[in-house]
Amino acid sequence: MREANKVGQGPGEVAPMGNQRAAGDGGSRRDWLWLGLGVVLLLFANGRQVLAPAAWLAPVFLVRFVRTRPAHLGLALAYVLLAATWAFQFWGMAPLPRLGFVLLAAGFGVVGLLPILADRLAAPRVGGFAATLVLPTAWVTVDSLVARLSPYGSWGSPAYSQQEYLALLQLVSITGLYGVTFMLGWFAAVVNWAWERRFEWPAIRRGGVAFALALAAVPLGGEARLRLFPSSSPTVRIASLSAPDLELFPSAEVARRAIAGEMLTVDEIGAIGTRGRAIDDDLLRRSEREARAGARVVFWAETSGFTFKEDEPALLARGRDLASTEGIFLGMAYAAWSRGAQRPLENTLVVVDPRGEIAWRFLKAIAVPGPEAAISAAGDRKLKVVATPYGRLSGVICFDMDFPTFLAQAGELGVDLLIVPSGDWREIDPFHTHMARFRAIEQGFNIARQVNRGLSVIADYQGRVVASMDHFTTSDRAMVGQVPTRGVHTIYSRVGDTFAWACTIGLLALVCLAVGRSGRR
Repeated sequence: MREANKVGQGPGEVAPMGNQRAAGDGGSRRDWLWLGLGVVLLLFANGRQVLAPAAWLAPVFLVRFVRTRPAHLGLALAYVLLAATWAFQFWGMAPLPRLGFVLLAAGFGVVGLLPILADRLAAPRVGGFAATLVLPTAWVTVDSLVARLSPYGSWGSPAYSQQEYLALLQLVSITGLYGVTFMLGWFAAVVNWAWERRFEWPAIRRGGVAFALALAAVPLGGEARLRLFPSSSPTVRIASLSAPDLELFPSAEVARRAIAGEMLTVDEIGAIGTRGRAIDDDLLRRSEREARAGARVVFWAETSGFTFKEDEPALLARGRDLASTEGIFLGMAYAAWSRGAQRPLENTLVVVDPRGEIAWRFLKAIAVPGPEAAISAAGDRKLKVVATPYGRLSGVICFDMDFPTFLAQAGELGVDLLIVPSGDWREIDPFHTHMARFRAIEQGFNIARQVNRGLSVIADYQGRVVASMDHFTTSDRAMVGQVPTRGVHTIYSRVGDTFAWACTIGLLALVCLAVGRSGRR
C-alpha cells in the first residue's frame, strides 16, 4: 500500500487521493455521485443543446471517477457513457440511418475516451504539476487528428461548445480550434490535481497560480483584440437570398426516383424543368430588387436555383445580363442536374462580375457522407478568388466550412470576404452556422453564410455577427448587411496547426517520461 501511494509523488508532495482509493477500497459512494453529476453535464457539453459551462465541468467529474476506479472498470464505464451522451448531443445531426448513427456514436465514444485513457495511465507516473498536461495534450492530439481524417471534419470538436464566448474564441486566431480544446482539458486536469491534494493551498499554490494566470490571460487577451483592433475598413452592402417556397418535383415519388437515378417520363422531366425555371425567375427577380436597393454583392443559398445541365448556359446568360445591368457581383448557387450520369448533381457556385463575365466557378468540394455524396460530382477542392473594389472575394459551399485544413487556403490567398451558400435542417440549426464563424476568426476573413432551412449570418473576422436571418421566422428570406471590405492575416493563417503538433510532441514526451519512471519503479 505504501509503495502504491507513492506513485506520482515528487519530493514534499501530498499523495494523490485518487491513487489511494484505487489501491484501497475502490472508491467511495461519493465518487458515484460525482459520476452522476458528470453524466448530466455531459449531455449538454456539446451538440444540439450545448451549455458552455457544462463543457468545462463535465470532464472534471468524469476524470475524477476514472482516476478513483480500477482502470478496467472506470475506462469501460466511461466509454459507454461517452458514446451514449454523444448520441444524445448529436441526435439527428448526421443524415444516417439509425444503425449508422449508432456506429458513429460508438466511434466518437472511442474518440472521447482516448484522452481520458492517456490521463489515467500516464498522469500518475509523470507526477507533479507536469501531470496536468497529459489530458489537454492528448485531447488536442485526438481532436486535430479527427479534424484531419474524419469524413465529418471538425464535427464533434469540444471547442465548438464555446461558440458564444467571443473573447475566448479570439484564441483560435492563434491556435485554431485546439487552443480552446487545450484549455478545457487543462482545466479538468488541474482541478483534479488540486482535488487529489484536498485543495490545500500550500500544496497547490504554485501550480494553481500558474494555471489561474494562463486561464485569465486568454479571455483578457481576447477582449483586448476585440476592443483595440476592431475592423475599421469601409463596408459594402451585401444581400443574400434563400430559395422560394416552390416545390421542384411534382411529387415525393418523382423526387425519390430522380435522386436514385431512375428513369423519368418526358412529362415528369418537363414538369421539373418548368418548376426549376419558376424558382430561378424568383431568385433573379429578388436579386434585381436587392441590387437596386444598393447591394453590390448578391448571392443565393446552396442549390437554391435548379437547371438541367443542358439548360445551364441559358441560366448563366440571364445571370450575366443582370450582373452587368445592375453593376453587381452575383453569386449564383444552383443545382446543375446531368440526367443519366452516375453522379448527376453538380452543386455549383458561379460568381459573375459587373461586366457580365464569369469570375469563377466552384463545385462543392466536400459532399456530406451519405445520400448527398452518392449523387454529387466532385469539385477540385481549390478555392477561387477574384479581386473586387470590396476586397478579395471567394466562396465555398456549406459542409466545406467544417474542414479547417481545407479553409486554410483562404488565409493563404488573402481572402477578405467569403460567401457561403448553405443548406441545413432543424437539428443542426443554428449550431452549424456558429461553427462557420470559427473559420472566419481562424483565417481572418469576413463571412456571409446564407442558409436554406437555418440561421443565416454575416460576421466579421473577429466573429461579431453584424446581420442575421432565421429561415423559419422570415417570410422573404433575404438577409442584408454591411460587411467590412478588408480581412486580416492571423497568426493561425501563417503557422497553421503548429500548436496542435506541439501538443502531440509534448504528449509523446510525457508518455516517454511516464514509461521511464514506471520502469525505474
